[in-house]
Amino acid sequence: MTRRSDGRPRHEQIAADLRARIMAGDLPSGAQLPSIPTLVTQYSAATATIQRALAALKDEGYLHSHVGKGVYVRDREPLIVTATAYVPPSEGSFAYEILKVAEIEPPAEVSRCLGLASSEPALLRHRLLLHRAEPVELSWSYYPASIARHTELARTRRIRGGAPRVLAEIGHPQQRHVDQVSARMPTTEELERLDLPANVPVLRQLRVVHSPDRPIEVTVMVKGAHLHELRYERLTDGVDDR
Repeated sequence: MTRRSDGRPRHEQIAADLRARIMAGDLPSGAQLPSIPTLVTQYSAATATIQRALAALKDEGYLHSHVGKGVYVRDREPLIVTATAYVPPSEGSFAYEILKVAEIEPPAEVSRCLGLASSEPALLRHRLLLHRAEPVELSWSYYPASIARHTELARTRRIRGGAPRVLAEIGHPQQRHVDQVSARMPTTEELERLDLPANVPVLRQLRVVHSPDRPIEVTVMVKGAHLHELRYERLTDGVDDR
């Protein structure tokens, strides 16, 4: 089998290596990076190449400069996504903007996941999540219109207690959900709404929520891969079933 070689521009290769070292803790928060001449020697690269690599990491939020002092690893607080929600770094640091609430013909994937008939409408709630006033996630939540159209879900405003309360009150309590996570490059809307640096992929999280008798909600969540970590926890009985 022929091994693929790294055909990326040299500055992208260097940025990738430094990024990996930062995420692994080898270059911890607050640490000063080696000088540019040192990095030039370390990576056998031109000064302009090192500068382009550092500029990319600054754009992504990994590094910042102190004029006359050097380049430092930024204190980053990755947004942890668990099986159910964000783990907020501090109370009151998250807020939503509602971008759209409408009854629509849903994408084919959503229609299939909700078990809707052909051309059956869904109610869409499209939102932007902010963390400390910075955009971090776009979400599209879909509900069967036949169930949701006369509820608070159809109103263009925030819902006290959220969708789970509304769904429970109309006889469809959330019982379980299934997540699928994938990565891809952002669409134009995603790049602009999330203020993403160039060439940063997004994490796409597809969540299907089930009530005891049927799927009741599908939510697509898109977030910059440079800002997020996904955390999975599992309770075990001591048996390794791999």
